[in-house]
Amino acid sequence: MANKTKSLGIPPKLLAKLEEALRDAYERPDLEAMKKACKQMDRMREETRKKTGDLDIAVDLIRDARNQ
Repeated sequence: MANKTKSLGIPPKLLAKLEEALRDAYERPDLEAMKKACKQMDRMREETRKKTGDLDIAVDLIRDARNQ
């Protein structure tokens, strides 16, 4: 994984923190953190919808992927 992430320019310290966070989330989920993240994602989704309107692109993306 290090070679792949190195080519993306992820600093080693940040990569270590990301890997630790993923390990922690997998081994012992924090329900409060999950609720907080869900609320933040809902807020961000609503902000995006207000700025751009409804984006109905999923069907086209799925068809394109299937037809390749």
